[in-house]
Amino acid sequence: MKDEEGISVPAPKAIKDDKGTTRRKFLTAAGGVAAVATLAACGKKEEAKPAMPAAPAAPAVAVKPSTIVLKMQGAWGPKDIFNEMAEEYVKRVNEMSGGRLRIDYLVAGSVVKPFEVMDAVNKGVLDAGHHVPVYWYGKSKVASLFGSGPINGCDAQQTLAWIYRGGGLELYNELLKKLELDIVGYFCMPMPTQPLGWFKKPVKSAADMVGLKYRTVGLAADLMQEMGLKVTQLPGGEIVPAMERGVIDAFEFNNPTSDKRFGAQDVAKNYMMGSYHQAMEFFEIVFNRKKHDEIPKDLQAILRYGVEAASASNWWTAMDNYSRDLEELQTVHKVNVIRTPKSIFEAQLKAWDVVSKRLSDEDPFFKKVVESQRSWAKRVAKYWFLNDADYKLGYEHIFGKLGF
Repeated sequence: MKDEEGISVPAPKAIKDDKGTTRRKFLTAAGGVAAVATLAACGKKEEAKPAMPAAPAAPAVAVKPSTIVLKMQGAWGPKDIFNEMAEEYVKRVNEMSGGRLRIDYLVAGSVVKPFEVMDAVNKGVLDAGHHVPVYWYGKSKVASLFGSGPINGCDAQQTLAWIYRGGGLELYNELLKKLELDIVGYFCMPMPTQPLGWFKKPVKSAADMVGLKYRTVGLAADLMQEMGLKVTQLPGGEIVPAMERGVIDAFEFNNPTSDKRFGAQDVAKNYMMGSYHQAMEFFEIVFNRKKHDEIPKDLQAILRYGVEAASASNWWTAMDNYSRDLEELQTVHKVNVIRTPKSIFEAQLKAWDVVSKRLSDEDPFFKKVVESQRSWAKRVAKYWFLNDADYKLGYEHIFGKLGF
């Protein structure tokens, strides 16, 4: 085969592709033609030297991004159901972040005591915390309004909606700024109404409660003191020992599962169900702001929206465990489970009227938050009561009268 100038060049070889179709590959031949033609043009009769083989390409190496690690401590003992709920949040964040972010979770007391979590996160001793606002209400009684507050017209589910849709989160951030807390906080898990608690003898009226040494926390302490009780504020892990030593006569913590796991049934046998003292509580998940803001925006979003995922999961976990453990308290541990009398609910409302007015008169910001909650409740709860089905009627139709 000759080119246009009569110079002989090798013919390209025919090859077949994967389907057996004949085609010609000209790349090598064309390279040879170009080299020979160049030599001919220059009047040289040298043979073209073969090109040096290309250096092999460096193999692609996957660069694993460094993992950001956040150290979080909860306010809950290792056996508490709340510890499992905290771990449900951690699990969701860790899995969604694809290895770029990891929360290492520690139980209460690993670094600081339960009531010290907020300070530790603020100072950077911890990167994050899982607790309730009432555990730091010593800095401001307003904190207890963001979960753990007495009745405002809404239940916890509707009050959590106030946080995210009714201006509550903005007020919460305003409080953090006032207190110089360098914190990013989110809320999840609207808790069922907390029981009135555990008593050595059943209480039939508010008068039966006067003078009792009683454990509770936050604004519930102010409410119960107004009703004539002598209140001691203790974290969950210290309740049973205090009851055994006679430091307290009665107590509340939160729910049948938590109460059963720390042995409430071993120190009292009368469990009063239903109360206004903490009727709208939820968890607070906090992060040190500097640490939080250093994290890429997409991972910040996982921290936030992981809270929403955990909120649903926590509720499902609660419904399954709380109901089962209440039955076990009755059938296995022979606990006398009693619905709190209506007269005690009424006495709590009157006491809260007094406490709320006093604290609102003392602190304009307290009043601002209360008014915001009540404005929300007036609209939202009204809709709810008007629309909600009578589920108790339906239950009794299927299963028979409950007796309370």
